Amino acid sequence: MTLWKESTLYHLLLLLLTAYQDSRLHRLAVRIGAWCTRQIDESAFLRPLCREGVVARSWSGSIACRLLSRLVNLPGRLLRTLYLLLEGTLQDSLFARLSFRLGDETAVAESWLILLLWIIPYEYWNNAYTLLAFLALLLLLHAGAMGRGNRTLDVETTGFFPALFFAAVVLGVVFSLTRNVSTRFFIYHVSAALCVLVTVSALRSGEELKRLAAGASGCVAVSSLYAIFQRLSGLEVNKSYVDMDLNADMPSRVMSFFDNPNTFAEVLLLLLPLTLALILCSKRLLSKLAASLAFLLGGAALGMTYCRAAWIGAACAMVVMVFLWKPKLLPLFFALCLLAVPFLPASIWNRVLTIFDSSDSSTSSRFPLFKAGMEVIARRPLSGAGLGTAAVQRYVKLLNFYHARTPFVHSHNTYIQVWAELGVLGFVGFVGSALWGVKRAAHAVRHCGDSAARTITCAACAALCGSLVCGLADYLWNYPRVMCIFWFVFALALGGAKLCAETP
Repeated sequence: MTLWKESTLYHLLLLLLTAYQDSRLHRLAVRIGAWCTRQIDESAFLRPLCREGVVARSWSGSIACRLLSRLVNLPGRLLRTLYLLLEGTLQDSLFARLSFRLGDETAVAESWLILLLWIIPYEYWNNAYTLLAFLALLLLLHAGAMGRGNRTLDVETTGFFPALFFAAVVLGVVFSLTRNVSTRFFIYHVSAALCVLVTVSALRSGEELKRLAAGASGCVAVSSLYAIFQRLSGLEVNKSYVDMDLNADMPSRVMSFFDNPNTFAEVLLLLLPLTLALILCSKRLLSKLAASLAFLLGGAALGMTYCRAAWIGAACAMVVMVFLWKPKLLPLFFALCLLAVPFLPASIWNRVLTIFDSSDSSTSSRFPLFKAGMEVIARRPLSGAGLGTAAVQRYVKLLNFYHARTPFVHSHNTYIQVWAELGVLGFVGFVGSALWGVKRAAHAVRHCGDSAARTITCAACAALCGSLVCGLADYLWNYPRVMCIFWFVFALALGGAKLCAETP
């Protein structure tokens, strides 16, 4: 660290920073940032979007919240009662004391667990791993609560809309056209629900939040390294992933440990903002360098996926990140983005230009998919076809809603697909949950001083916004592992907002 502070580069950066602080550009940026803040505070349009709704405000004191909290915390209360009955015996047991101590470090265990889970190659992956992992973390959390009695599953912070969405998931199995298959998808959603509950409940400090962000950054680094290795080793171009008539110069699309380049891009979209936050809030130089390397590798890998929806989502996420973290830096951020355009590789620039080209087969093929999904919604707006892509596939085939050469897998739009599966209740639950997470995080960071919790909450909020934009052109939850990552980021947004509210 001393060598770095004595280096010429460090002094040059200090001079540039000092010059910027005294410049007209900085004063203009400050005024623009203040203007943006006033627009949020005073705008008749934005105020309703930013403030907490009536339903969300009344959730914590509602009968439903208290009943649900009692239900999910019943095992913990029983274990605590057992501990009080056997306190002397358990205190003399080395294994029991070790379990109680490990239970206090649930967030640390989760950081290592998510890293291990999310870098398992697709051919060796089993979705049961996620369920078993979060059940183990739940037991660990209960072990900590058993010994201390001061830890509960935080249903109140999780909010009303996630509970509504999970209720819609249950109903999606009950009213499904393919109930047996929907039951399998139900297990995936149970894993995601456990992920949210455990993550929000386990977080107690900004350091634990940094640990979880570090686990996500590790996933970015390892998976991106493997993706770059794929490119260097001469990965074959898969013509089913790209229109070669319009993208003849485009190399192969990397997919890392995942089965599809779009899936890998969605993973990076959700986790890269957390990696950036780790750079900004790490105090040690080595940590900053490791996070910076992970971010650079992830950015390069995201480019190599050639996933246009994820690119747009990532751009949106970066804008939201800068706006929430330091609004006055927005003009500088936009200027740097414009300066970077000429340096984009030709293959990436050509791929960007095909976004609105109707002759691109990848773009044009989405419209029949959208239409088929909307037909399902029109026929079954209340209940949907049932939980899982298989239920929608069966209903589309049964009523002959889809007429295109490529097979119907899903609607290629998260909002259409969720409504087609779960009906209007699921749609409201999903959109409400996403907005709840974004609004809670945005409100918390705007009323909190600089801290690691604030920076990572900004990143989680930005990642959610980016994924919601990406979801307009792709179905993010086609792979359950990505669905779990989405809800993990959602949990970080809520958990981070809770920590920000506790910060003086």
